Amino acid sequence: MDEHMQEPQKNQVPGYPNGTQKKKRSSWKNVLLVLMEVSVLLIAVFILYVVTRTTEEVERREIDEEQIIINEEVEQQIEEEEKVEEKGYRNIALFGVDARNGELGRGTRSDSIIIASINQDTQEIKLISIFRDTFLNLSNDTYNKCNAAYAQGGPEQAINMLNANLDLDITDYVTIGFAGLIDAVDALGGVEMEITDAEISHLNNYQLCMAEELKVDYIPVEHSGKQLLNGMQATAYCRIRYTKGDDFKRAERQRNVLMAMMGKAQGASVGELTDMVNAVLPQVETSLNVNEVLSVLGSVAGYSVVTSDGFPFDGSRVGANVGSKGSCVIPYDLEENVKLLHEALYPEKAYAPSRRVQDISDEIEKLTEEYIE
Repeated sequence: MDEHMQEPQKNQVPGYPNGTQKKKRSSWKNVLLVLMEVSVLLIAVFILYVVTRTTEEVERREIDEEQIIINEEVEQQIEEEEKVEEKGYRNIALFGVDARNGELGRGTRSDSIIIASINQDTQEIKLISIFRDTFLNLSNDTYNKCNAAYAQGGPEQAINMLNANLDLDITDYVTIGFAGLIDAVDALGGVEMEITDAEISHLNNYQLCMAEELKVDYIPVEHSGKQLLNGMQATAYCRIRYTKGDDFKRAERQRNVLMAMMGKAQGASVGELTDMVNAVLPQVETSLNVNEVLSVLGSVAGYSVVTSDGFPFDGSRVGANVGSKGSCVIPYDLEENVKLLHEALYPEKAYAPSRRVQDISDEIEKLTEEYIE
């Protein structure tokens, strides 16, 4: 935690604790399914890495489970599922950061936050972007843009932020620096994307900025339409936020590039994947043990992305300047948004948000009502 920030406090919502400290889980029968649970980004980064060789180049950061907080009702549901040995779902947090000097931890705001939800029974993957400017509880009962959680307390606080506000059970994460994305896309031979006329100038402006910083050349995109983008172009495309749709469209672009990378990775040669992995490893930090994936590599091709969306959901959010916090995305009703999220992730299960989410929802309404027209 930043030295200027207060330590996270428990029980700041009257009569209700922040959450339940993550208990050590006794059941790890499905641990070898970890690769599948990481979804698009980890598939793109690690599949061939563990096939070709074992190395410690990737930065693995052990998460202290005692520091991970899961809302009480969610923890109870997890315990019930473990009693009947259900595979069920697994959620992984994917963070994209604009890393400087390879710094991937605390002090760096997360430019992208994506929840990868994996159905281990159907082998379906759902990707939900959490818009980085969403006004949420940072897990310590302070309220700000949600990407501030990663800057304040690294992946642990960012995970706790997601769990507290969304009633999730995330315990693992993958962080990648955008500089690594450039090399990864190049190693895959580029990705095909549909470029609009409105995107061209912004895409090239971002390329120019990155090229000056990295002291490399770049190739301008000169026309609209579906085309093959190289690493610099694809990364610049991910960062566009000044067209119609603003940051909502930006998050959609990021998901689209990740899905395009997954498609290329599944059909790439051994040499292409090896080059990609070697290029991106220095820009990856994760809580996962990649050695656990060896026995499940044969199932990779069976997984598919079936949902791609953004939170808060269209029709249930509003943009507003929230005082000193600046321009934020405000959930009209966090409780309702969480119900929609769980319906999207787990359509077979009816869901009622936890007391913790209800309290946070009420607090967001109280803090933002004067700023919403």
